[in-house]
Amino acid sequence: MADVDLYLDPVCPFSWVTARWLLDAGRVTGTPVTLRQMSLAVLNAGKDTDGKEQHMMERSTRLGRLFAAAVDERGPAAFAGLYASIGRRIHVDGQDLTTPAIRAALAENGLAEGLAEAQDDPRLDEAVKQAHQASQDALGDEAGSPIIAVDGRAFSGPVLTRTLKTPDGVRLLDAVLTMAAIPEFSALQRPYDGPPAIEA
Repeated sequence: MADVDLYLDPVCPFSWVTARWLLDAGRVTGTPVTLRQMSLAVLNAGKDTDGKEQHMMERSTRLGRLFAAAVDERGPAAFAGLYASIGRRIHVDGQDLTTPAIRAALAENGLAEGLAEAQDDPRLDEAVKQAHQASQDALGDEAGSPIIAVDGRAFSGPVLTRTLKTPDGVRLLDAVLTMAAIPEFSALQRPYDGPPAIEA
């Protein structure tokens, strides 16, 4: 059975849809899936961004610190649960993530509510950079969120424009696992528009 890692930045709406697909298809097929941190803020450091993108990068920086602190306290498994709680608030509910909302998400996962203060702690930036670098090292190139790795062989994406129903999701996972098992396969891409359609 293949082991699948998905590297993502919690602020990325495409990654939210991809993660929902992958976790559901992995559960149905018994495929182990691990969610891991990467950072769009680190990826885009030093680049010119407009107002909307700048807001996203600032949120990426703050949440990156929060997730790094949670993983430091509870280990890598803490990422998925906190991501489910925070991702739902961002991508489904459209919340702006006030401190009380962050504290509630932490509490939902048995994490200390005081970890909310990690968002403002630049000492965690190095841990975020290391997590991000692991995603780039896995791919062997520079790419954004998400990056999927199957038994250590990584690809940029997959990018989905809406949540998949389970049968289609399982078919897509089977296809990704098949492609990853072929050493000669390198890339497959087509144009897409965003952001994705996200359903509750």
